[in-house]
Formats: sequence, structure tokens, C-alpha cells
Amino acid sequence: MYGIDESNEAVESTRQLAAELAPYLPVDNFRVEPVERMSWVDARFDVVLSSAVLHFARSEEQWRTMMHEMWRVLKPGGIFFARLASSIGIEPLVKLIEGRRYRLPDGSDRFLVDEQMLLDVTNNLGGEFLEPIKTTIVQNMRAMTTWCVRKGKSKK
Repeated sequence: MYGIDESNEAVESTRQLAAELAPYLPVDNFRVEPVERMSWVDARFDVVLSSAVLHFARSEEQWRTMMHEMWRVLKPGGIFFARLASSIGIEPLVKLIEGRRYRLPDGSDRFLVDEQMLLDVTNNLGGEFLEPIKTTIVQNMRAMTTWCVRKGKSKK
């Protein structure tokens, strides 16, 4: 088990929980660093889980950098699972701010993906869908999408 977050408090809280539940884990397994500049070596992990992370990107460039970095640390044949905000199913309810940043009905501003973007990114990375893209609409306030793919054997 490994983890990163830009928040010192979040990482410290995770380290404390890990010390209770899995005291054999090195404290350095949990690091304070941005997703787009992880210090892990290439192809290290069998699974990369990104839950409610990617929609905090400030631009498409940052989003793609975050995504490529998570893909970089994933082993060939590994599984990438993301839960992220999307416009899927709530298109008329979101207001464009700029690029892919939108104001959601809940008042928050998020980077939103759509189905075509996830299809294109998966294809460009050489990924293979393990299941269809699924979206849950949360009381017409936001849409949360799950995206689960396997990394191809030949692409980084």
C-alpha cells in the first residue's frame, strides 16, 4: 500500500492509520507530493487507484500530466481505476468556465471529462476497458464517473 497527497495533514493522518492497521509498512510509502510529479519509479504498481483526484485539475494540460504520471507508475498489465467528476448525464446543468472547467449545480468548480474524452485517452494510452464507463448522478448536483482500464503490455 502506497499513497500520495499534496496535503501534509492528509498524509500524516494516513501514516497514523497505517501504523495502527499495518505497522510493517514503511512510513515513506505515504508521501506529500503532487500527482503530476510523483517520485515513484516507472512501472512500479499493479494497481493505481485515483478517487476524486483528477477533477481538481486546473487545466487540460495539468489533467493530462496527472493522468500520464499515474499511467507511468503502473506496470504493464496493471489496472487503473478512477472515480472522477464528469459532465455525463448532467450536460445541461453545468456552466462552462473555461476549457474543461465547469461550475456544477452544487456550486463547486471542477474539471469535467465526458465519455469521448475517456474513450480517446484510453485508446491513446493503449489501455483496455475492463468494464464500461459508469456514471452516477448525485441528485442533479454532480456526476461521478468510474473509469477502469488495464494497461497494455507494450505502452508506458
